[in-house]
Amino acid sequence: MFDGIARRYDALNRVMSLGLDPLWRRATVRALELPRARRALDVATGTADLAIAMARSAPRLEVIGVDPSSEMRAIGATKLAAAGLDARVRLEAGECERLPFDDESFDAVGISFGIRNVPDREAGLSELARVAAPGARVVVLELAEPRGALSPLSRLYVHKVVPMVGAAVSGSDEYAYLARSIAAFPPRDEFARMMWRAGLQVVEVRPMTFGVVTLYVAEKARVA
Repeated sequence: MFDGIARRYDALNRVMSLGLDPLWRRATVRALELPRARRALDVATGTADLAIAMARSAPRLEVIGVDPSSEMRAIGATKLAAAGLDARVRLEAGECERLPFDDESFDAVGISFGIRNVPDREAGLSELARVAAPGARVVVLELAEPRGALSPLSRLYVHKVVPMVGAAVSGSDEYAYLARSIAAFPPRDEFARMMWRAGLQVVEVRPMTFGVVTLYVAEKARVA
């Protein structure tokens, strides 16, 4: 799916998030506390937007982005070269449930709009915890089924408008999957418990933009 929409992915994100996705990524970068990190990992990096934002926030930071889609990584590599960041950011093939890295090898780990697409989320979260160093921040940014007073309007947008706009812009009906995957994602408290079970100490669960997205901020437990 992602290979097929790679060349339209960034434009579709801008349109369907009403231009807000860069703001959500900036909040993710701040939560990662990157100035204290030397090596960071962006899981499900896609076209490398989060990896680029991470590298720009900390000039001495080494960033690795991992994603299973070769077409998405190719777009990301082009963006990295244009930004002059290809010397500090490396993109590799890999899946969240089977990360090709040593234990405790990253000072910060982020995943934006990716954990929803991981078939075995428990295994994926355990992998995020495994590769994080003790005390490292592990931050998950993910779309959510809206709750609260504006939830009917928000759900209408997610379930009806997003697939329709996605099909019109991309020429494909793949974005109908987006609404289904959001509806199937666990509620915030349940997902936070999944993070705890994976060995991640959740320090904040932050709904943003009327609950359309949620930022989960956690830390890898330090060795006593």
